[in-house]
Amino acid sequence: MKSAVIVFPGSNCDRDVQVALAASSDTPPIMVWHGDTELPSVDLIVVPGGFSYGDYLRAGSMAANSPVMREVVAKANAGTPVLGICNGFQILCESGLLPGALLRNAGLRFVCRDVLLRVENASTIFTQEYEANAVVRIPVAHHDGNYFADDATVAALEDHNRVAFRYCDAAGNPTSDANPNGSAANIAGIVNEAGNVLGMMPHPERLADAALGGIDGKRMFDALAQNLAA
Repeated sequence: MKSAVIVFPGSNCDRDVQVALAASSDTPPIMVWHGDTELPSVDLIVVPGGFSYGDYLRAGSMAANSPVMREVVAKANAGTPVLGICNGFQILCESGLLPGALLRNAGLRFVCRDVLLRVENASTIFTQEYEANAVVRIPVAHHDGNYFADDATVAALEDHNRVAFRYCDAAGNPTSDANPNGSAANIAGIVNEAGNVLGMMPHPERLADAALGGIDGKRMFDALAQNLAA
């Protein structure tokens, strides 16, 4: 699998994703600077977490206008798989590849801890190593992770099985106490209509090695490596 990781000023999880992808695919990804106007031919593009441009205007909004994002959008629309994690999820929403927006956490505080997720859709290229309705542990680290969309958009996401992950308790129940940021319907990750773009607030790359305390996140990178192997 050939992959590329987009790097912005303020990215802080680009190397974590680089390591996770290399471990699952045995092929180090290409690191692409935000100011580049071309992307190499790859099987997967990852927009990593961090604080692109310091998120000084609105989380992800400035990065969405970086030169490289025009290519990311074009390739996504042509079918190339794209994974956006945390700030990357925000950027994908700001660039129009995914619906909705990420607002300030309901508690108005930065949240950095492990959370539990229920796998809502295990049939995407990103999630096929998980079982449907399985509960997995993945860390979050964000201040603007409160997923918002109007009622019609949320209903469409639900009706078309486009919610990939949902915050839940240990029994798999999507309770308000299990929701770390106030996201609508406890949504933690969504896919686009074609199923080739996934945005999620939790960080699978931070639990992609047993030395980090768990491997629930590794299964996502393993799934991608298997599905996108040359």
